[in-house]
Amino acid sequence: MAETKEYTFEGAVSRLEEIVRSLEGGKTPLDEALRLYEEGVSLVRLCCDRLDTAEQKVKLLKLDGNGGAVETDFAPKTDGGSGT
Repeated sequence: MAETKEYTFEGAVSRLEEIVRSLEGGKTPLDEALRLYEEGVSLVRLCCDRLDTAEQKVKLLKLDGNGGAVETDFAPKTDGGSGT
């Protein structure tokens, strides 16, 4: 597995974009392309983990019946994207 240094989320996304541009160019030697691919997979996993962690921290504020705010956990909609 490719070793990745400690990236911020934004840094990891930026590095992923560099890797994609390099691979799309079609001039990267095979060994280097494989190394970049492995690094990219590691970065995608890192980004997914960071997004999952952030999602777990998000809270929603809802109004209760008395006009006060109630904090609840964020639960993303999984209804197939109907938007309602």
